[in-house]
Amino acid sequence: MYESDITRFIRDLKEKNPSLAELQRKNRATWWDKPQDLETTRERSGAAVAQPGYVYFPLPKKAADDPR
Repeated sequence: MYESDITRFIRDLKEKNPSLAELQRKNRATWWDKPQDLETTRERSGAAVAQPGYVYFPLPKKAADDPR
């Protein structure tokens, strides 16, 4: 059965460092597994500024005599 180089690398890394799995769980809990405050989420989404579809290219500016 085929096994990629990356899969072998990760398997060997975990075999050499058995504490790696616990460290992964600990670090995941640091950043991701947090209770959410819905009121704060509502406030932040209400304060968001609408962006154009392509933010890396500036929108053309209106000319002074343009009626649009």
